[in-house]
Amino acid sequence: MDGRPPLAILAGVRVVSFTQFLLGPSGVQFLADLGADVVKVEPPGGRLWERNWSGADLFKNGVSVFFMLAHRNQRSLTLDLKHPEGRAVARRLVERADVLVQNFRPGVMARHGLDWETAKAINPRLIYVSASGYGESSPYRDRPGQDLLMQGLSGLASISGRADQPPTAVGTAVIDQHGATLLALGVLGALLERQRTGSGVHVEVSMLRAALDLQIESATYFLNGARLEKTETPLASTFHPPPYGIYPTRDGHLILSMSPLAQLAEALELPALRDLAKPGWNFESREAVARLVEPLIRTRATAAWIERLVPAGVWAAAVNDYAETFADPAVQAADAVEEISHPVAGPVKLLRFPLEFSTGRAGVRLMPPGPGQHTDAILSELGYDDAAIARLRKDGAV
Repeated sequence: MDGRPPLAILAGVRVVSFTQFLLGPSGVQFLADLGADVVKVEPPGGRLWERNWSGADLFKNGVSVFFMLAHRNQRSLTLDLKHPEGRAVARRLVERADVLVQNFRPGVMARHGLDWETAKAINPRLIYVSASGYGESSPYRDRPGQDLLMQGLSGLASISGRADQPPTAVGTAVIDQHGATLLALGVLGALLERQRTGSGVHVEVSMLRAALDLQIESATYFLNGARLEKTETPLASTFHPPPYGIYPTRDGHLILSMSPLAQLAEALELPALRDLAKPGWNFESREAVARLVEPLIRTRATAAWIERLVPAGVWAAAVNDYAETFADPAVQAADAVEEISHPVAGPVKLLRFPLEFSTGRAGVRLMPPGPGQHTDAILSELGYDDAAIARLRKDGAV
């Protein structure tokens, strides 16, 4: 830490998390990082999906890195929602919560007696978040909602790459994470609404809407009549003016963004480009510009182009791989990575909460928990004594 106190913007806010996969847990982690008390409800026996899967099959001493990346600053309560006593514990949680977040398929929470209508009767001040793939009233409501599926359905996979290439997926779970951000934003807005009215709010988040929102610029142009076509040149979008694209260099790739063509022509010492440098951004000359620039960029190394173009005011950058990204001085100065010492996994590097505040800094107050690590403490807070807790354990409700 840098001397700032732990971030406590949401101190006193109690969140019950019935979440799975990435969107729900990551959205709840934003709230936890802001200081909320988050109780993660999971099935007994370590059966939680996130604990048993990890991208790249990456486990550290048997602990899923996928679980750890979205569960810091949270407590774990194991609960069998199919058991009557388990559902009774869940209702008691709802009675005392400020926020409930769930991202099961529509209908699952209703089967457990924890849908919005039932929950608001238990706690009229409850903020209830339903996150799903398509929305609770969608004709696709029973289909699986997953990042790559949404990239296809929303058009996102179709708008990147060259015209002669197949649809290109974004290389990370961008829809999940944008949906998580919208989830946290919805909770913050609903808490302010409740402060004003005194009543609970139902917030609905869908991956489909998150996927469309990511494309707010290109989709809006399309909806208003623009022809958006991929090109055969290295241009990187269907709607930006030249030279906006990713160009092969002698040893890698160089990004050229939105620089006036006259300025680019001078920096590249490319006389033919000056003929295209008329007033405006020359959208109609995109292909012609790219065909002039591409062979020249191939003649030098990426670093040589950066040294030449950036001082000349051209918007240019290297295309980094992850090793280069996390070694970059700007990324290091951003202090975006924190290393924790997990009691089982050992040293684990995590991305920090992405915002900074003058009043404190989000850090790791609680390690990503073991299954049911905080069950007894949470049950005690809910009013169960030692004998009752022992009985719940014996009966398999927790």
